[in-house]
Amino acid sequence: MQFAVRHETEYRYSLPVVLAPHVLRLTPRGEHILRSRSLVVTPEPLALRDGRDAFGNPITEVTFGDRVTSELRIESRFEVETAAPALPPADARALPWGDLEDEAGAGGGTTATVDPAVAAFAQGLAAEVGHQPLPFLDHLCRTIHARADKQIRTAGAAQSAAQTLTTWRGACRDFTVLFMAAARSLGVPARFCSGYQATADTPDGRRYLHAWPEVFLRGAGWRGWDPTHGMRVTDGHVALSAAPDQEGTMPVTGSYAFSGPALTSTLDFDLRIQTT
Repeated sequence: MQFAVRHETEYRYSLPVVLAPHVLRLTPRGEHILRSRSLVVTPEPLALRDGRDAFGNPITEVTFGDRVTSELRIESRFEVETAAPALPPADARALPWGDLEDEAGAGGGTTATVDPAVAAFAQGLAAEVGHQPLPFLDHLCRTIHARADKQIRTAGAAQSAAQTLTTWRGACRDFTVLFMAAARSLGVPARFCSGYQATADTPDGRRYLHAWPEVFLRGAGWRGWDPTHGMRVTDGHVALSAAPDQEGTMPVTGSYAFSGPALTSTLDFDLRIQTT
């Protein structure tokens, strides 16, 4: 599938600020074929440097010097070609897969403490499919999708898995965290993935960054499921970054300094996605 993405992000500050270095995670990961790329930052940076973060995600480090500004604007554009992932090999081994943690590496772990209610939820679903790994992951994905009351929440971190399990209300990042916790409770390494999705399936018709979980499968590596849409990740997904938690995938991170008693800031964005 061909994607053309324009993602504009604008921060406005009530007082002049001095911008500290920022990190941008707005470039597609290496499994996609990048056809074109442009990144425009205002105010004009002193330097832009492309690199990789600790989890292997492409990043752009931006430095601004000591000039003052009342806004920060980032326009990211790219064209990318995606391909549907190959089907993961069938694995007859039963859950748990706790011995996969070392093989998965730093990208995701199984050692996090999982709420007992979430663990019981996962155990019940696993029992319904004979504790087989791929059927469990598909069943988990479809169950969350079927029960989810999907909301739009543009700010704030993801809810805890236990809160989402209790209310079944949330945004894509909340259902991602619930999926991850359920998988980890059975010894399956899982991580948080941020990117774009081809289908505009939102109550207000706007486009937003999308989140989904990835799990580590022996013989296949990291593979994605999308519980918000009740499906495996396909060529209709463009991944930007993945990390053990949401914080490691934020598209823009950085800070600023200012003089004055208090400051307020606002964030606005515009995301346009075309697919062929």
